[in-house]
Amino acid sequence: MVEGLIGRKIAMTQVFDDEGRVVPCTVLRVGPCVVVQRREKGRDGYEAVQLGLVEQVKVKKTGKAMKGHFDKAGVAPVRTLSEFRLIPGGDDPAVGGKVLVTQFKIADKVDIVGVSKGKGFQGVMKRHHFRGGAASHGSMFHRAPGSVGSSAYPSRTFKGMRMGGRMGGDRVTVKNLSIVRVDEEHNLLVVRGAVPGAGNSLLTVRKARTPIRVVKPQAPAKPLNPLKASKKK
Repeated sequence: MVEGLIGRKIAMTQVFDDEGRVVPCTVLRVGPCVVVQRREKGRDGYEAVQLGLVEQVKVKKTGKAMKGHFDKAGVAPVRTLSEFRLIPGGDDPAVGGKVLVTQFKIADKVDIVGVSKGKGFQGVMKRHHFRGGAASHGSMFHRAPGSVGSSAYPSRTFKGMRMGGRMGGDRVTVKNLSIVRVDEEHNLLVVRGAVPGAGNSLLTVRKARTPIRVVKPQAPAKPLNPLKASKKK
């Protein structure tokens, strides 16, 4: 089966669990996706499929190379393409076939990959959570970064020094989110928690690759017997 699908972030909402607690969730429109190309292990060295997100907006302009790529698969041109590997179990998709949100089930764990919101140029207090200087009158050191290197030696600023700069717009992966609801009719997926990106931004939803590590509680240390300790001496 295909490891994941392409989708878009719709909005955030909240649901109530069985105990009546409010759970913050994110609504995603996932798929439907069409298989545009198939990767074979004998030819390409690995098994994967190239999926295209089917949307209501039609692609008006398509280059000759991409038009031939879509015509070879027998599908209509799409804007967004992404490659997903194949994992054991489930259906084996063929070129031209569709992959729907039905491959996800309630309580499944998924990883969601997206691009975080761009914040523009920001200072060190917002970008790196610096404490800042005194806010009293006359301090003249409110939101400044402070020293970035010695002037005598080594007379330079080290690489990686935290400074102001462009913030956001990075590729972010949120792991092990639980699926709360699946709406097959409207291709909607409700996951617990927040996901990166703004509304209507593209996302990749895939099966969780790294399971959650359960830390077992350690047994309490046995008290030292003073009689045995004296015999060893």
